[in-house]
Amino acid sequence: MDILKALILGAVEGLTEFLPVSSTGHLLLVGHFLGFESTGKSFEVLVQLGAILAILLVYFNKLLAIAKGLPSDPKARRFVLCVLVAFLPAAIIGAFAHSFIKGVLFNPWIVCTMLVSGGLVLLAVDDMKFKNTHKDVMDFSLPMCVKIGLWQCLAMVPGVSRSGATIVGAMLSGADKRTAAEFSFWLAMPTMAGAFTYDLMKNYKILTADDLASIGVGFVAAFFAALIVVRGFLGFVAARGFAPFAWWRIIVGSVGFVGLWLTS
Repeated sequence: MDILKALILGAVEGLTEFLPVSSTGHLLLVGHFLGFESTGKSFEVLVQLGAILAILLVYFNKLLAIAKGLPSDPKARRFVLCVLVAFLPAAIIGAFAHSFIKGVLFNPWIVCTMLVSGGLVLLAVDDMKFKNTHKDVMDFSLPMCVKIGLWQCLAMVPGVSRSGATIVGAMLSGADKRTAAEFSFWLAMPTMAGAFTYDLMKNYKILTADDLASIGVGFVAAFFAALIVVRGFLGFVAARGFAPFAWWRIIVGSVGFVGLWLTS
């Protein structure tokens, strides 16, 4: 039964990680109603490895081109620096607030609140008319990336959405919708890899064989589900915007409130 739950939760992780709907929020809610308990709340973080590998596979050629250009291309070096600068705020806060985030904020009531409120924010931002001065992630400036990195820190609260926060931050800084979403992909790579590594270092001693089996199943499900999303998300956003995801957040959060109230 736990393996089946892990399979479901892994698919949920892969389908939601790169969408502005909060994968951690969905995992906590679905896990709560499935009665799934992970040791040290590690499953919700470690299963992200599947989604990480999925985006690395999809972006492999771009990553290789940037790596080859580092010795001679100033633009490639600046872009890597921009991604790292955007990653640092969340890395610092995540390291210092790790116990508080898992012990206090991993709460289904908080998740539902953030899902609904974040959906309303996403609706408002989607309707705003911005002056889109940035249509290529390679042209983002360092100050702009610092701002996006600070926005990403909001996602320390489950239900906010890492990709949602970075997309909103990028759009408010002048990026168009597609470019903002693409930068959230790039920023996901070090952010998720860092969270995975840090959580594994903190909890590997308490993980059991059953935990590892569940994480392995969830990893495989997350990998294949994330492959589907990454390949189609940018085109969908360019054509439809973020309103469908905003309404999804509001509906899921509202249904979650009802479910929590009925089972409390």
